[in-house]
Amino acid sequence: MRYSLIFLIMVVVNYGFAQQEASVNLIENHIKNITKTKEYRNYSNINQLNKIADYIKTEFIKSSDNVSFQEYMVDGKRYKNVITSFGIENNKRIIIGAHYDVCGNQEGADDNASGVVGLLELSRMLKKTKLNYRIDLVAYTLEEPPFFRTENMGSYIHAKSLVKDDVNVYGMISLEMIGYFSNEENSQFYPDPRLELVYGNKGDFITVVNKSKKKQFAIDFGSSFKENAIIKTIVFDSEPNKQSIDYSDHLNYWKFGFSAVMITDTAFLRNKNYHKKTDILETLNLNKMSKVINAVYKAFISL
Repeated sequence: MRYSLIFLIMVVVNYGFAQQEASVNLIENHIKNITKTKEYRNYSNINQLNKIADYIKTEFIKSSDNVSFQEYMVDGKRYKNVITSFGIENNKRIIIGAHYDVCGNQEGADDNASGVVGLLELSRMLKKTKLNYRIDLVAYTLEEPPFFRTENMGSYIHAKSLVKDDVNVYGMISLEMIGYFSNEENSQFYPDPRLELVYGNKGDFITVVNKSKKKQFAIDFGSSFKENAIIKTIVFDSEPNKQSIDYSDHLNYWKFGFSAVMITDTAFLRNKNYHKKTDILETLNLNKMSKVINAVYKAFISL
């Protein structure tokens, strides 16, 4: 009887976990809804940008009762981060974020609709998941120029609020371009050409980017991601001033002393559609993108 009960528990647990997987069909639908819009979702098209914020909020509400806007003013215009929370009974918190704005007049499928869709799928997957930590999913505004590296970035506003409220943050994960892959030779480049000898020249992997002097969450998450990954993974450690590894929202959490990592397909080092009108849905590998989302989910569930 004892072994039968253990077997039943294992079946239930495994079945429940198996249900928490990213859907390629939903990923495609979300990317279309975010990118195929009347106007481009950049800072100057404030109405379109906020329509996307509304879309993200509507999708978050399907999975959580804890959804809100974090609003702030820039040059007389109101911009919005969108936040949803899971496992709010837990004190220690993990932030998972992605920016939803684009640079200029382009669709930005990889940069960064892919990261936002990662948040939307994670929110659906987290709906019935028992958590050891509180998980906050945050969709940021104003990551792109002309606000990049300024205090007007949505991620700066959010990170600063965590310090102000004395929130117990375990760590932060930035989803920055997670949908572009290539099996072709010479499709991957590096800030230091010598890295090609170590990692190869095919853009067929996803990276977990850390500081060399990383804190505990970055160590724990990097190890967990690689162990649970169902896609080729490289955990890359360096310093921001040497390898340009701070080109996304995680940089603001580093500024405030939080442990943070970036999950990325390496952006312009691989995807030549970066910040161009050719960054469209049709260039993405949605199957591999779903595996990245699944790997992120499994990694923080395993912590």
